Amino acid sequence: MRIKLIAIGKTDNKQLIALIEDYTKRLGFYIKFSFDIIPDIKNAKNLTEEQQKDKEGKLILNHITPSDVLVLLDENGQQFSSVSFSKYLQKHMNSGIKQLIFVIGGPYGFSQEIYQRANEKIALSKMTFSHQMIRLFFIEQLYRGFTILRNEPYHHR
Repeated sequence: MRIKLIAIGKTDNKQLIALIEDYTKRLGFYIKFSFDIIPDIKNAKNLTEEQQKDKEGKLILNHITPSDVLVLLDENGQQFSSVSFSKYLQKHMNSGIKQLIFVIGGPYGFSQEIYQRANEKIALSKMTFSHQMIRLFFIEQLYRGFTILRNEPYHHR
């Protein structure tokens, strides 16, 4: 199985970029992982929230195939502990799917088209975080999940 994370807009903070790259490299020891960044929509100021979500949605759809399992990182999604998230990952690996895709939406969330295509929604927290911080938090949780599955000391129970 491969895991892909898709996010809208680039990360500006150099320290965040370094940490994301570090955890991405660590993940490579466990699974094929890629992080696709979709550029911000040009002239977004001239668009309504719905128009912006629709344009972002079409770009997201260009990065997925019909056989991909699409999981939205959404505030209304299911919440997990780190241990239960590792079990969630194991369940998907055991299911035989080729690619599991997680998506961090733009500033206004997802279009209806993306919600309809999604297989699942998960939430990292009831708190709100910046879209740039979520990238780091999520990639770290993926890494943590695999260390839990391997019974490695990174995650202390």
